[in-house]
Amino acid sequence: MGFFLTLVLLVASLGLAWRYLGSYMASVFEGRVHWLSWVERPLYRLLGTSPEREQSWKRYAGALVVFSGMSLLFTYLVLRLQGHLPLNPQHLGDVGSALSFNAAASFVTNTNWQNYGGETTMSYFSQITLMVQQFVTPAVGIVAAVVVVRGFARKKASAVGNFWVDLTRCLLYVLLPIAFVAGIVFVGQGAVQTLAGTATFHDALNGVTQTIARGPIAFMEAIKQLGTNGGGFLNANSATPFENPTGLTNFLSVFLLLCIPVSLTYTFGKMVGSRRHGVALLAVMVILFGSVLAVTATAEHQNNPAVAAAGVHASVGNTEGKEVRFGDTTSALFGVASTSTSTGSADAAYDSFTPMGGFGLLVGMMFGEVSPGGTGSGLYTLLIYAVIAVFIGGLMIGRTPEFLGKKIQATEVKLAGLGALVMPIVVLVVTAIAVSTAAGRAGPLNHGPHGFSEILYGLTSQGNNNGSAFGGLTGNTPFYNVIGAIDMLLGRFAIMIPAIALGGVLARKDVVPQSLGTFRTDNTMFVGLTTGVVVIIGGLTFFPALALGPIVEQLSHGRFF
Repeated sequence: MGFFLTLVLLVASLGLAWRYLGSYMASVFEGRVHWLSWVERPLYRLLGTSPEREQSWKRYAGALVVFSGMSLLFTYLVLRLQGHLPLNPQHLGDVGSALSFNAAASFVTNTNWQNYGGETTMSYFSQITLMVQQFVTPAVGIVAAVVVVRGFARKKASAVGNFWVDLTRCLLYVLLPIAFVAGIVFVGQGAVQTLAGTATFHDALNGVTQTIARGPIAFMEAIKQLGTNGGGFLNANSATPFENPTGLTNFLSVFLLLCIPVSLTYTFGKMVGSRRHGVALLAVMVILFGSVLAVTATAEHQNNPAVAAAGVHASVGNTEGKEVRFGDTTSALFGVASTSTSTGSADAAYDSFTPMGGFGLLVGMMFGEVSPGGTGSGLYTLLIYAVIAVFIGGLMIGRTPEFLGKKIQATEVKLAGLGALVMPIVVLVVTAIAVSTAAGRAGPLNHGPHGFSEILYGLTSQGNNNGSAFGGLTGNTPFYNVIGAIDMLLGRFAIMIPAIALGGVLARKDVVPQSLGTFRTDNTMFVGLTTGVVVIIGGLTFFPALALGPIVEQLSHGRFF
């Protein structure tokens, strides 16, 4: 399938998902979907709650933090005790403490950064435990976004919903059904799904014995993409045919990782009673995504300058580190879709991308992953940027800024500012620590600008809860395991909690009637202003670091493109 045909089919598929999946999710979170009520009601009784028992934003955020903390502890203990637990046909031992902390933090924050090879480190029981987190953590992100949406939708309300009810509904009605159907497709296309252990083959002619890793791969692949998780069963991730066997599964992977973040903009528009506002947010996502894709695909459709310098010239673009099944531009599409969401899965070696191709992947994350971002996290982060854009717009017209009739005042701007600046500050601080210490500088496999890019990429990926890597950073060291875990936890909860607080503050406000002086937040000007805010915050903050990495590396080859 050609690149442009793939794009056309992807846009058409996402358009259908935006309209119908977005509408369906609005119905789910407004409590109008009940086809699994026979499962839902017993779960509420077990949890001691009900849809009628709504929570303030503080209790909602508290329940979310407690649940995530218990998930972190449980996952850590499973990994530390792996050698004593069942479903371990390879008899793998316990995972080390630093790596267990990093992996637990990674999967609980929806990052799925992997400082290990799954097939050589994790038992089936551990992999299944991590897969449970791949369902739970995207659900946590989605319900956090729903709180912000309710903040705009409700008037003079002290409650923003019930965390346990929202989480249950998201799992039962959204993630589990879609992931099950997608998992069947992966199995049907040839992805491996078994608990039978490894397969060993002996070549008597050459005297070579080969052990092939197997496991419950296909269904992990489905939720890995749908939940914008990205962590695969195998170390080669979606580049291996055991996880991603055909062009259809490659296309399905890209669709799955984009469909929920894109569709949530329709959910937002429907829940606040203004689909034009949902379209405006979608337009911002499309502009940012399209720009990054254009840069990356153009860069990857040319020869890698490092390979060309060695006297090797190709007529089909940069094929170094790419699967010939997918090609250069389709791999660029997968990479941009993965890094512009919080997925991080890979069907190619990102370390082998051209300098400007790697620049595109980095920029997608540095935007705050709002193009379209992760499941839930993309929407609430974009709404944070939108609040800042509204504040700037209000200053330009000389009146109190309003968004959907809610006055944006000091508290809202402070919360939005905190949410927007946490990620850049955390990423740049931990990157500075890494490049200024011997333990940090020992990580990259390359020297010079590319080595710096490997460090910057790894810590940007973790701080944005993305999980992808250039592949040239040795991360399984005590230094990178610990600093990476801190990076991931702050990148998740130090943004999510202010977003939930923003929803709670907005929910208490009444709606102010529009007037001729109201700054409109559903038109082209607002789309441009919000896009500008995203680019300026990401660009001004990260440009010096980018200049030291991929930009100077590209210029060192004597040309920019």
